[in-house]
Amino acid sequence: MKIALLGYGRMGKMIEGIALDRGHSIVAKIDNNDPFELNGAEVAIDFSTPDAAFGNLTKCFAQGVPVICGTTGWLDRFDEAVANCSKHDGGFIYASNFSLGVNLFFELNKKLAQMMQPQKDYKTSLTEIHHIHKLDAPSGTGITLAEGVLAHSDKENWSLDGKVAEDLPIYSIREGEVPGTHTVTYESKVDTIEITHEAHNREGFALGAVVAAEWIIGKTGIFTMKDVLGL
Repeated sequence: MKIALLGYGRMGKMIEGIALDRGHSIVAKIDNNDPFELNGAEVAIDFSTPDAAFGNLTKCFAQGVPVICGTTGWLDRFDEAVANCSKHDGGFIYASNFSLGVNLFFELNKKLAQMMQPQKDYKTSLTEIHHIHKLDAPSGTGITLAEGVLAHSDKENWSLDGKVAEDLPIYSIREGEVPGTHTVTYESKVDTIEITHEAHNREGFALGAVVAAEWIIGKTGIFTMKDVLGL
């Protein structure tokens, strides 16, 4: 499989290593203001920046190259990207987190939220911890978890650090080199229920992106990691 890396920071380099170990080749590395030349890539993996992601997607779809996108912070244009993909009969997977474990955690979160919905004595909150270099807060993973909770909640919105009393709070912490820890908490006067996913390193994110790239070859449409994992 010939891969174009859109964004060649820490994640791009880690994806490169995993892809090479799995027998794939990297035919393009496009970062910052580099010329946008895909060099015959069969799939592109985007871990760029919020400012670059939408443009990268648009160019790939126009050239018939499916995209695996893990860049967060640009989702105000997600519907445009989907329309662009459909216009060109392209293939597209976006995930706020490509870790296989996190995507299983997303499904566990939804199931627990459904079970907890009738239990009105519990207050729900989310906490996400990431390294100090992370650009967005809350994280895309935190937002995805919040959406899973809100689908089975009387609350309609989330807010950062509990700034809006009636919303579901997401507490964002930035410290050290933490790759990502996410906790969903249900607390009452008598007990606390928590589920937590803790990434030990960033390799899980990179591996999931490569697995998704392998899966999408030959497919057209808009997919999620649920499709990749058969959930």
